[in-house]
Parts: sequence; C-alpha cells; structure tokens
Amino acid sequence: MGMGLVSTVGLVLHPQRDSKEAIDTIVEWARGRGVTVLGLPDEVDRIDCSAIAVDSTTLVKKADLLVSLGGDGTMLRTMRLIEGHPTPILGVNLGRLGFLAEIDVEGLAPALSAIDNHEYTVEPRMAVRTTGPDGRTTTAFNDIALVRIPGDGLSAVAVSVYGHPFVRYAADALIVATSTGSTAYSFSAGGPIVSPTVEGFLVVPAAAHTAFNRALVLSADEEVTLDVLPTSGQLAMEVDGAIGGYLSPGDRLTVTAIRAAAQVVRLGTTNFYERARRKLRVNGSAEVD
Repeated sequence: MGMGLVSTVGLVLHPQRDSKEAIDTIVEWARGRGVTVLGLPDEVDRIDCSAIAVDSTTLVKKADLLVSLGGDGTMLRTMRLIEGHPTPILGVNLGRLGFLAEIDVEGLAPALSAIDNHEYTVEPRMAVRTTGPDGRTTTAFNDIALVRIPGDGLSAVAVSVYGHPFVRYAADALIVATSTGSTAYSFSAGGPIVSPTVEGFLVVPAAAHTAFNRALVLSADEEVTLDVLPTSGQLAMEVDGAIGGYLSPGDRLTVTAIRAAAQVVRLGTTNFYERARRKLRVNGSAEVD
C-alpha cells in the first residue's frame, strides 16, 4: 500500500444507465494500487465486475471515497446514503450535464489519482430534515415539497418560523429547498438561484393562488413549521422528487437545516456559475451592448 489517501472506494450506480466503462476504469485503477472496490448488491451484481457487494451500512462505514455514477439523481441518493459522514463523494456524469457531478467518464482515472494525492477540495452541502406525522425522519439534499394531488384540493399550508405565524400559501406545491435545490423544483417555481456556499434554505410556493406569492429565505439556524390547513387537499410529500409519504389537513411538519450533511469533491474543473449558465441557459432575454 502506498501513502495514498484512498484504500477503499464505494460505488453507487444509476439504476438504468450503462456504467460499465466507468466501473472498469475504477476497478483497473484500484487493482494497480491494492485498493478495494465495494458496491451495493443489487447494483454491482448486474454488472460483471470484481467489486465486492456489501450492504449500505458497510459501504458507508468502509469507503474512504464514494463514487456516484449517473447524474444529479444518483448524486442525491449517494448524499442521502452517506448523510452525516465526512466521506467525500465524487460525482461522475453519465448523461446530461448536472450540477453535482464533477467529471465525465474520461476524467475518471486522473480524478481518482488527484484525490489519492490529496489534490482536491470538498464543498459541504446542506440538507433539510423533517419528521413526518408517522414519526419517520426524512432528509433531502434538494427539497421537500408538499404537492397537491391532481383532482384534490390545493396545497394550503401555514408557514411559521420558530412558532411565529408568518404566511399562509395556497399553491400547487410548497417547496422547502436547500441552496443545492435552488436550481431544481424551486427554480421552475420561480425561486432564485442560490450559490451552494450560502447557508440557508428557501420556502417557495409553486403556482401560488394567494396574493402573496414570494419565496422566503431562512437562515440555517432557523426552524420552519408547516401546518396543513383544513382547506387543503391531501398532499404528497416529495423528498428529492420521490414520494416520501402523504399529509392530510391538520398534519404538521417541522423542517430544520443540517449544515455540511455531505461533502462533494471538487477538482476545480468548472464552477457553479458556469454549470448554472449552461444548464439553466442563463443568458438574459435581450442582447446587452
């Protein structure tokens, strides 16, 4: 074993996308250095490779580095998996340009060597967490959204900060988003683009039916309470885009932020603003002289 930083690499794979080339690159890189490669059973077993299948607890405990192969969705899943651990995550893009993945497959071997040589930085990412009416705790790295169910009533929610009532929204959805999530659902609902280095979170109504339709920005230390009003329909609670449960009138969620809940590897290849310009086509609507 050399003096490299990495002795065990954990893989998290996209459920459909072909990641064989990337996995072969990682396994090859690891073999030359006596590095162990781990993966989740249902993921690595469908690909012919020498990665060792372990359960998620072992993966989180053993890996010095997690490599996410896919897109932003796979990155978000990897972040939820590692939540609260200092293990850095390297995102490898297998599809469209994303915000969270740092490199494409071609850049993988040099990236692994750079990380092994301590030549990288990490960007801490904040999460939002809530405990549902069923007592289950949910963590999201993009957003938690209370979404109306088609054919049912609107998402009617009272927002309080530290127990002080602030505003009631009636909307298609009410989105609580991190800085990371500011470029996802929140963005499509008209929310601002927030630098990932900002420690705060957003409360954004999507298609508000109330006169007050503005987003709120809260500090990472604040706590927001969402009360589903009697006038509300039943709501789906979406966690990073996946349904995490349902809420009914009278239900209450308290949402808090968790600083540095995951660490994303940055190699200095692109920055957030370059990615945002490309992905969101931020060019302004008129030519400026």
